[in-house]
Amino acid sequence: MEPCLFPACRGWYRRVATRASPLKLFEALYAERPYAFLYESLEARGTRGRYSFLGARPRAVFEARRDQYTLRSGQRLDVVQAGRGAPLDALRRLIPRQSDTPPVAPFCGGAVGYLSYDAVRWCENLPARHADDAGVPDACFLFPQEVICFDHLEKVVHVLLFMDGGQPARFEQIVAALARIADADREGEPPGEPRLGPDLALPADPDPAGSTALEASAMRSNMTQAEFEAMVLRAKEYILAGDVFQVVLSQRLEFPLTAPPQRLYKALRDTNPSPYMYYLRLGELHIAGSSPEILVKLIGRKVVTRPLAGTRRRGRTAEEDEALAAELRADPKERAEHVMLVDLGRNDLGRVCEYGSVRLTETLEIERHSKVMHLVSNVEGWLRDGLDAFDVFRAVFPAGTVSGAPKVRAMQIIDELEPDRRGVYAGAIGYFSLLGDLDLCIAIRTIVMHGGRGYIQAGAGIVADSVPAREYDETLNKARALWRAVQLAG
Repeated sequence: MEPCLFPACRGWYRRVATRASPLKLFEALYAERPYAFLYESLEARGTRGRYSFLGARPRAVFEARRDQYTLRSGQRLDVVQAGRGAPLDALRRLIPRQSDTPPVAPFCGGAVGYLSYDAVRWCENLPARHADDAGVPDACFLFPQEVICFDHLEKVVHVLLFMDGGQPARFEQIVAALARIADADREGEPPGEPRLGPDLALPADPDPAGSTALEASAMRSNMTQAEFEAMVLRAKEYILAGDVFQVVLSQRLEFPLTAPPQRLYKALRDTNPSPYMYYLRLGELHIAGSSPEILVKLIGRKVVTRPLAGTRRRGRTAEEDEALAAELRADPKERAEHVMLVDLGRNDLGRVCEYGSVRLTETLEIERHSKVMHLVSNVEGWLRDGLDAFDVFRAVFPAGTVSGAPKVRAMQIIDELEPDRRGVYAGAIGYFSLLGDLDLCIAIRTIVMHGGRGYIQAGAGIVADSVPAREYDETLNKARALWRAVQLAG
């Protein structure tokens, strides 16, 4: 039986007015912490989402590989070997619903981390042909004793500490760090967000397609272009045979890690701002990402998913950009693929939502990012009584936009055709909260760093009329923004 991680500790809370940056506070408080996290939300023109979160000092660290999971708390290490799905069930038991936790922000404590794509085997009976060549766990979650939430609208910080005993002195250390950052800004440092420097800024216009030459870079793919295109042709055979309507195939790019992981995150947030920005330091594993796509969000009883499918590169000029957006909207292949994945998302929510509550609130909108633009729609519903965040996760994972349709058969084909386990790529990153909420994005546009190596993975949705060379180029277009960040970080 797993321990309750928040049984005898009390949640202490303080609100502090500040104009400091989350990244600066993260660097001030947690630069040397082996386990820490930073979640930010940045939009395409540098505008910020309302909330950012950071935290550290975990009460425990949960880690799972295949059907074995470990729970490290202080000097105690519990290792449990169990059946299929057991790690996910254990994680659910470790996060008790805490109705007395003050709802001052969307995340007020709980579990922060990731579930890899391969964690789908805890939900579905799928083959596992490939060994774990990257040495990355299938899931890792922190249970932080410190959670700091920036409310950028109100310009305040909410500090929550889960500590035993009386009110901790740690509050004063955090307030002092905020004051030091404010003093440094007043003494001449540029206020706001630390950046890599003006010499590393991108030009106003996007890079021309192919200008960041992945093909001639230090990156090494786990397949050649010919092998990728052969994989696409084999997938099309399955599609024409009626096995699937669509399957998402990916390639993984690997490179030697020469810059500190946190510097690479700073470069990524400068070059590719996205709704979901994250830096996770999980012992020897570091994850930096700029995902544009939500997997699923649960707030109270409201469930939201936001399928993103259909891609074009950004234009060199505003006129070309608008022309490419119009082309994307009008492309029958892209529209058909997108509508199919929206229907899949509606069906996923229908498994856990009240009958008749699932509805489409946005359809075929254009969403722009630094190197590419996408078609996006928004699907919402109301969770049925008796179900919780983990039921929601099981219903939607993995997203159809990174697997295909029908999902199970598409995942079987992915396991057959792709040469390696996907690991973090196409999994989920975010949190399960003590209030019963969750917010998870899809782990795309993500750099995984482990063992002195960095990994970037990107995919393309294959349908009956896919052109193999064009799908290969799409994976490179998606990877370019990340490779640009790697180059800038040094």
